[in-house]
Amino acid sequence: MRWERVVLPRAQEAEQGSEEAGGSGKRWAHTCNAIKGGRFLYVFGGFGIDYCQTNEVHVFDTVEQTWSQPTIKGMPPAPRDGHSCTNVGDNLFVFGGTDGMNPLGDLHILYTSSHTWISPMTRGEGPEARQGHSAALVDKRLFIFGGYGKSPDNGDEVYYNDLFILNTETFVWNKPMMTGIPPSPRHTHGCSTWKNKMIVLGGEDGCDNYLSDVHILNAVSCFFLSTIILFLLSFGLSTGHTLPPRAGYLTITFGKFLLVYGGYTEAQKPYDDLYLLDVESAIWSTVTTAGAGPSARFSMAGDCLDPVRSGVLIFVGGCNGNLEALDDMYYLHTGAHGYLSKQSQPIQGKFQARVKETFGDQYTIETAIDGKPLRGIIFSSKPSTLPIPFSSSSRIRTCGDSSAVMPNGYYNGESEASGSIQPDSADDGQVDDVDGIEASEPHAEPAGPLPVSNVTQPFDGCDLDKVNQPCSSNVLLNFYHKYNF
Repeated sequence: MRWERVVLPRAQEAEQGSEEAGGSGKRWAHTCNAIKGGRFLYVFGGFGIDYCQTNEVHVFDTVEQTWSQPTIKGMPPAPRDGHSCTNVGDNLFVFGGTDGMNPLGDLHILYTSSHTWISPMTRGEGPEARQGHSAALVDKRLFIFGGYGKSPDNGDEVYYNDLFILNTETFVWNKPMMTGIPPSPRHTHGCSTWKNKMIVLGGEDGCDNYLSDVHILNAVSCFFLSTIILFLLSFGLSTGHTLPPRAGYLTITFGKFLLVYGGYTEAQKPYDDLYLLDVESAIWSTVTTAGAGPSARFSMAGDCLDPVRSGVLIFVGGCNGNLEALDDMYYLHTGAHGYLSKQSQPIQGKFQARVKETFGDQYTIETAIDGKPLRGIIFSSKPSTLPIPFSSSSRIRTCGDSSAVMPNGYYNGESEASGSIQPDSADDGQVDDVDGIEASEPHAEPAGPLPVSNVTQPFDGCDLDKVNQPCSSNVLLNFYHKYNF
């Protein structure tokens, strides 16, 4: 991958109906959305212009390499930052954020074809006012998840892990009944869509814990894939580098890849690294880039410019370690079909796993590859006070000493917990009775078969009797696809 800083040519004569602009200005916690196949990039809102929130709209033409500030008709949203802005076709749906004093819960639509703001009348149960939430579009439904706001009773901060869905044709809100194990309440997390699924990762909770966990929501059934299974998918069977806990980073999806850039664990220590998740193979990778890239920052905005500029991502603004707003802009050339450097290879072997015990929201799993046990610790999304001691057997437990680590891959202060599962090469023992996966799910069950229930065959067609026949690290993922979770 290769960075390229966008150096703008001298300003040209503004088009009729627009005001010339040399750029979007210094800002952070703003949004930018690519429309018309990546031709135009719309930047809205954010904090930093005159050290306050803004509701200005700036447009960057990625072909002409020029900025403009079009004249917008209709009643604009109040100035804000920390909002979400989602493409529905070439229209932009803006929800929530903060005006600097209070969280917002209003919905606005910018029709880019006519440059007109509208505030649609909605029906149904909508989200409480919030900021730092995420939004994702699946088909014609807008999903709003998480964030934080204020209690109407005492004004204290309230952190959310609820889910609301807006039908973008009828403007009816719905609060669906979620099943499975949802992510813990959080804000400034990452969110993306892949096929008919929504992926939620990382962020910060109400106790100043920084997270690195990954959750997948089946947007059709509103079923959250169990955290413990997802850890096996995304971390436990990968030799790659997992994402360190963080919040305030930028997540961009292109094809089957989900790219994470920047973020922070402390306001004075932002990141400038790149991580890539191959959603299909469930492998995290660090990315090595050429060229001078952006400085360490958080709360930047960006989008994918495909298909006009194939394999090009764009990054705009953000906030540095001195809490200064930035106005620079970079392209990231990913290469053909999302090429990435140093992609990790999966562990090869016959994978076997079984849920042995359940303790409320916690699980014990026994796993093995080619008969060799795997060892490690992962955590459920709900903390438990059940005192379950560790044993010397090869088990993956979802509870532990809370004084040493935090659940969900938290980072708190100077302590850090890793959710990855590492093979124990020193132990050549066997795991008893692991003929596939068996699981008991203590939570509400979705309609249809459970993803881990009385399975006696490996997920990718490997023969359990042929020990030497390798199975790749996506065995659980293949099973996940089979049942459309």
